[in-house]
Amino acid sequence: MKSFDTAAAAVAAPVEIIPAAIVSPNDFSFINLFLQADLVVQLVMAGLLFASVWSWAIILEKLYVFRRTRRDSNSFEQQFWSGQSLDELYAFLNQQRPRAMAALFVAAMREWKRSIEGNARPLAGVQMRVEKVMDVSISREMDRLERRLLFLATVGSTSPFVGLFGTVWGIMNSFQSIAVSKSTNLAVVAPGIAEALFATALGLLAAIPAVVFYNKFSHEASRHAKRLEGFADEFSAILSRQIDERS
Repeated sequence: MKSFDTAAAAVAAPVEIIPAAIVSPNDFSFINLFLQADLVVQLVMAGLLFASVWSWAIILEKLYVFRRTRRDSNSFEQQFWSGQSLDELYAFLNQQRPRAMAALFVAAMREWKRSIEGNARPLAGVQMRVEKVMDVSISREMDRLERRLLFLATVGSTSPFVGLFGTVWGIMNSFQSIAVSKSTNLAVVAPGIAEALFATALGLLAAIPAVVFYNKFSHEASRHAKRLEGFADEFSAILSRQIDERS
């Protein structure tokens, strides 16, 4: 009877439940690595994450800008070489908000019309002024395309070193843990090394896309600049013939 009461009491006793929400120190998930990291390493990780997110925002925006620029330039060249009158094309584009090559053409035509307006013959130096206007327009267009590319270059060149700083700091914490515990057990060293490697991974995660797309956008910007300069030379030749006919 006594043994029966003991068994019944054991069954009736409350069972202790270990909360599942308790994070194990051996949990090497990304979130846990960040939460268990030292404050300095956390700042490094947060900075690298911000740089990566902002880099991707710039990358997506530039992909759209360069694609639209190519489309607008192709459309304008088809109109320009279709045989349509330059005055009609200028009047049509001047009513809109021209971009890329069309903006270069509108700026050059505007200066040309100002120079010859009210004069039977073109003023001296008109071609030089038109060429200056086109140079300024090209410079503004390239500034627009290359805006924020410096951030990609900076992220691509500095993020690995920032991640390396977090790595070194994490390894220093690992050595301190060894000194305090006086043990070289892997369980003591592993968390600090994992934090350090995570910081390195974030640095590479931010740097690699930034470098790849910076090189891509720089190449596309250089090609577009050559395209604009080629059109400026062709248009300057057309204006030169117009000046010779009026002379």
